[in-house]
Amino acid sequence: MTSVPERVKVAVIGAGQAGLSVAFYLRRFELVADEDFVMLDRAPGPGGAWQHRWSSLKLGTAHRVNDLPGMVDLGLSFDTADRSLPAREVVADYYGRFEEHYDLKVHRPMHVRRVENDGADLRILFEDHSPRPVEEQRSRGFFGRRRKTFEEVSGPSFPQHALRAQFLVNATGTWGSPFVPYYPGMSDFRGRHLHTSDYVDAEDFRDQHVVVVGGGTSAIGFMLELEDVAAGLTWVSRRPIDWLDRQELDLEGASAAVAAQDEAARSGRALPSIVSGTGVPKSRRIAAGIERGLLVAKPMFDRIEADRVVWDDGTEARADAIIWATGFRPELRHLAPLKLREKAGGITIGQGASWSDPRIFLAGYGPQASTIGANRAGRMIARQIMAML
Repeated sequence: MTSVPERVKVAVIGAGQAGLSVAFYLRRFELVADEDFVMLDRAPGPGGAWQHRWSSLKLGTAHRVNDLPGMVDLGLSFDTADRSLPAREVVADYYGRFEEHYDLKVHRPMHVRRVENDGADLRILFEDHSPRPVEEQRSRGFFGRRRKTFEEVSGPSFPQHALRAQFLVNATGTWGSPFVPYYPGMSDFRGRHLHTSDYVDAEDFRDQHVVVVGGGTSAIGFMLELEDVAAGLTWVSRRPIDWLDRQELDLEGASAAVAAQDEAARSGRALPSIVSGTGVPKSRRIAAGIERGLLVAKPMFDRIEADRVVWDDGTEARADAIIWATGFRPELRHLAPLKLREKAGGITIGQGASWSDPRIFLAGYGPQASTIGANRAGRMIARQIMAML
């Protein structure tokens, strides 16, 4: 891998679906990687967030993964991909081929710690991390993590580097910012707390009593996987499940949910959950789970005790582990020095561009979070950048 240039016209942070889409269109406008634009990705390899997902997750059991723009030229499509393989392997393979075919020269693993003003330019401070075993990274889990300052994480092992750019495309997604709500007694629980981002294998819960929290497809997938493994299963959701009588979820067809995301992004508010506005489709597997009484969610418990969860009416459920399938938030901490966040909790974004700083673009944010939305955003963002260069 070549060294990161000192200054470029465009810096793209993140090489998942949104970052690769932007890079594809920058190449279409004849910009050259490592000369005109640079891509920094913190993951050890291609695949975006998909490379971190659990091995049992297949393409057919997850939200649809739309093809990247230009993927057809490689003769690849997720519609015809092998669905017997783990989704993370298929996506990593396809994205890796895409990066090579379009000569995107993605630099990884590069951890961007902060972005700050440097005159008319933006100064991006990052570290070059040597690869570490994926299992070692997962074993830390969400709980017990502490946010470190830039000074703490920058040391002799990870020397600090700087890159200057005229424009920044932030495509960091949400996987690195898991969300877990607080409930009384969480610190008293003697079992294991883990988030979706920490889940590895159902066998980790063999003969245990497991509580799954969440109303989306991840929570449902965990329930189905753990049915014949756990000694006891309890599913709870903070809201009633909105079941849809169709096989697949079409996020782009759920215009109300996408419009809600867009309205929140334009007003600078925290983004609502996509699934809360679209509902959950009943595939054959899910419908069968409902019929046999597995996929029946209880209302949210009120508190957590040492070995159980408890409702106000005195009802309890034993728990050796609680899986928090409670979603993610946009990963934007490194942009804090730019002071883009509004009092309402979000960043004001329109057409992928920051309204408070025209040098900043957010790809895959809000209504662009789906794979097809990210593809559209890539073209839209690249066109705006080219108009200002």
